[in-house]
Amino acid sequence: MQELSDRSRPTPPAHSTRSIRSYVVRAGRITAAQQRALDELWARYGIDYLPEPLQLERLFGRRAPCTLEIGFGNGQNLAERAAREPAADFIGVEVHPPGVGQLLLAAARAGCDNLRVIAHDAVEVLERQIPCGSLDEVQILFPDPWPKKRHHKRRLLQSAFIELAASRLRPGGRLHIATDWEPYAEQIEAELGACRALTTACAPVARSATRFERRGERLGHRIREFLFVRTDCD
Repeated sequence: MQELSDRSRPTPPAHSTRSIRSYVVRAGRITAAQQRALDELWARYGIDYLPEPLQLERLFGRRAPCTLEIGFGNGQNLAERAAREPAADFIGVEVHPPGVGQLLLAAARAGCDNLRVIAHDAVEVLERQIPCGSLDEVQILFPDPWPKKRHHKRRLLQSAFIELAASRLRPGGRLHIATDWEPYAEQIEAELGACRALTTACAPVARSATRFERRGERLGHRIREFLFVRTDCD
């Protein structure tokens, strides 16, 4: 397998004192096309992780609404949204190289100039790279439910993370979450309801069905969606 050059290599999730993570980076198979995309397209679409705030206007060369999708999987939803909404900007965060490569391919095919990718831990990205009050939307579709009780501590959507995500939204910005795992949905609903910075909203969100969503539907799972809005209070 061809190795990435230093200039085109996505920054891997760095070790930190936070020992419990919501993901495990597995050595999944990466196709030749995905590897080539990582080699050739990272310089165009990739954002290397640095523990300092991004300047979004400089990054995209304009001031526009910005959506951050966390854990975008194969990137289908994100690529289609970026192509469908050229007046908005999009950032995707994902740690699995095959999915990152797949999104880079889709972005290049669509000629998207309004899409960027970060290959790093989402918590550290939100804590250190995304400025407070800078996002118009945070979207998290079908995060790993970690169904075994002993693994519940690994779930991403817990109170501290929800508070962190809310702090990165501008007043009126949206937090959109979907899951097909009912026990996780109940936890998410409770955590969202306890966040004073968020209030429920009813507006529909246009999106593509994800691979995990289709799997859940085949298994007869109920799809639960949550849409909350950042209030203008601290």
